[in-house]
Amino acid sequence: MKVRPLLILISLLMVLSPVLTACQTTSPAGEAEVISTRLTMGFIPNIQFAPIYVALEKGYFRDAGFDVQLEYGSETDAIALIGAGEQTFAIASGEQILLARAQGLPVVYVAAWYDDYPVGVVSLSEARIRVPENLAGATIGLPGLYGASYIGFIALLNAGGLTENDVTMLSIGFNQVEAIATGQVGSAVVYLANEPVVLRSKGYEVDVIRVTDYMQLVSNGLVTNEDTLEKNPEMVRAFIEAMLKGIADTANNPVEAYEISKNYVENLAEADTDLQREILAQSIALWQTDRLGYTEPAGWINMQQVLLSMCLLSEPQDLDQAFTNALLP
Repeated sequence: MKVRPLLILISLLMVLSPVLTACQTTSPAGEAEVISTRLTMGFIPNIQFAPIYVALEKGYFRDAGFDVQLEYGSETDAIALIGAGEQTFAIASGEQILLARAQGLPVVYVAAWYDDYPVGVVSLSEARIRVPENLAGATIGLPGLYGASYIGFIALLNAGGLTENDVTMLSIGFNQVEAIATGQVGSAVVYLANEPVVLRSKGYEVDVIRVTDYMQLVSNGLVTNEDTLEKNPEMVRAFIEAMLKGIADTANNPVEAYEISKNYVENLAEADTDLQREILAQSIALWQTDRLGYTEPAGWINMQQVLLSMCLLSEPQDLDQAFTNALLP
């Protein structure tokens, strides 16, 4: 697994003083009022969202002028609300941005969450499936034919010179560990920080083919809309800085981040500590980058090509409108 140094100047971030504009009001004493905003994240409360919990617990969002209410649910629903101007922020995967813009929703990706695309294919080591070409003839379990897992899987097939006709695909929901352990499937499309760690904790020897080793794609990131960017760029910048402080603190002090997460993830205190800390460690590895929040233009070009090849996009989108790095610290 490649690991690049996390070069982030915490002190610089801490002294940056964001200025909130437009929807900000002031009290008679001249103090800025806190902006109440929802932040939708996919999945459910989980240790993998530790940076957000850290940013909340340490007051980074509050200091930046926000009262953040966490929500968990559908990326597509959150993107639709953001595109309609009914919500300001969500964390969503890169393909959702291009698909939404193709439908006329003016959403924009403003900061990366993961640096590496977090999807891969896991197999028991005895199957000797270690490179994309080895997937030929395999039975693959996927959560479904949608989302980042499906996009990443097709990218791996392309890297191995394969198509969907060269494999057998089964929709198994998010039961990859059980499906592998019981022999229902020989391989499964997974999130790198989760299912492989769980399988190893249960004593299984596994091999993982990582999408990021073969193609750069756009992973999860912070999303807002064009109207917000035009009217309140400093508000968006402030939110990004608070989120990135949470990521930096989590990477630099995972033990502290784990303890903080117990306040936000139900039953984490009773969970297998070693397993959950390893999941957090693997998540941190996916965040490692020379510049937190930065998204590579090449990832967007590759993502668009994959979506076009899958006929999920009928025509190219203007990538310069789909994302920006301009608001990063």
